[in-house]
Formats: sequence, structure tokens, C-alpha cells
Amino acid sequence: MTRYFIELAYNGKKYHGWQIQPNALTVQQVLNECMSTILRQEINIVGCGRTDTGVHASYYVAHFESEDGEIDEKYFCTKINKILPKDIAVYSLTKVDALTHSRFSAIGRTYQYHVLTQKNPFLQEFAYQSHVPLDFEAMNEAAATLLHYTDFTSFSKMHTDVKTNNCKVTYAQWELVNDKWIFTIKADRFLRNMVRAIVGTLLMVGRGKITVQQFLQIIEAKDRGQAGTSAPAHALYLVDVSYPKNLFVKGECFLNGNSQ
Repeated sequence: MTRYFIELAYNGKKYHGWQIQPNALTVQQVLNECMSTILRQEINIVGCGRTDTGVHASYYVAHFESEDGEIDEKYFCTKINKILPKDIAVYSLTKVDALTHSRFSAIGRTYQYHVLTQKNPFLQEFAYQSHVPLDFEAMNEAAATLLHYTDFTSFSKMHTDVKTNNCKVTYAQWELVNDKWIFTIKADRFLRNMVRAIVGTLLMVGRGKITVQQFLQIIEAKDRGQAGTSAPAHALYLVDVSYPKNLFVKGECFLNGNSQ
């Protein structure tokens, strides 16, 4: 069996997240079905992580194993994109070592959350519109403090199966890009619902409902009940996943240069 990585993107609007679930349409399910058809064998694809219902991925990585050790990248990408629905696209195919894992070999992930401060009919479905003014200076001051903590229990979905709620955040900042404010956060790993819970709490800071000091107290409380409501899923994007270069059979970088 030969292991391959694929790079892809998807619009999560109609999907119940990445991971297969009973009685719900997911990205993983659709890919398994389409890839099994193209490769004429049963494919069980493994993703770099979960995404919640309605969350998008402008960059996502997954791996699968095939009996065919020489799948042609151009042929594969052309064929798979012809039968995939319009809201999922595969960009590349890369052969990797048998021990390389799309989830466990990753060394970093980056998410972005998009916020509108004025109505825009062309962005409404893919960004959150705030109907009140936001203090982004205070929100950035609060966001910067995330780099000084490792336990993010206050921003984690409760009763998950993870062994630790520790994460190393290396970047967290709001920036104005054209008509949108974009929050970018990078970490070695993320807990379930973590980014949306952080954004929802930062929005409370921006609205003046809590201070930066109270934001710190929420983190230190290690209690999900202290944090704000999770921000809506439709404005959240997974935008990057990074891996060590030495994992790749040919030593080549991925399409988006996400090897380090």
C-alpha cells in the first residue's frame, strides 16, 4: 500500500463538518465516495483535523492509502474534480512515507475569522456582520494575551476525548483587509470549538461588555461557562496546515508552501 497526501479546499455551508457522521452529509464522506469511484478501490481518507458544521477550509490536507503506487497527479486531480460537487476542490496529490499522517504529523494550523462592520450583500454568507461598533484595538490587546497561556479549557467544547487542553498559540491578531476585519490565529493544535469560542469572547471585549482584564480572568478560570457564546461557524476558515519538510518522499513542498 502507498500513502498519499492531497491538498483541497471546501465551502462548508452544506456540510456537517469534515468527519463522517451517521445521517449527516460530511466532506469526508463525499471524498471517500468520489475517490473510491476514481481509483476503483475502497478509499478511507483521513483528514488533518475536524471542522465544525458550516466551517470552511480554504486549505486542508488529508491522506489515504492505495494499492496503486504510481497514481498520476494530473490525471487524479482532473478526474476527481469532475465528479466532486462544486463546493469541494482537490489541488494536488503527493506521495508520502507510510508513517506520515495528515493529522498527527502536522506541526501547525492557522484559522481566520472574517467580520464585517457594514452590510455587504456579496460577503454576508461568508463573514459575520457586527451590528454594533467594535473596538478592535481592545480586541487586539486581548488577543495578544493568548500567546502567554497554554491551557485553553475555557474555550473548549466540553466532554471531548482529548487528553489535554494545552495548546501553543504563536499568533493572534485582528487586521483590516479591504472591507473586512480578519482575525488570524496560529497554534500547534486547536481544541474543538476553540477558535469560535475565542472570537465570541473577543467580540464581547470589542462591544465593551468585558474588559481585557476580564478576558484574562476568563482564560484563567478554565471554565467554558465563563467565556462568551461561540461565534457563528459560517465566517470561520481553516487556511493553513504546516508539516516538516523531511516527511515527504521526494522532499518537495506542497502547493501552498506549507512545509517547514
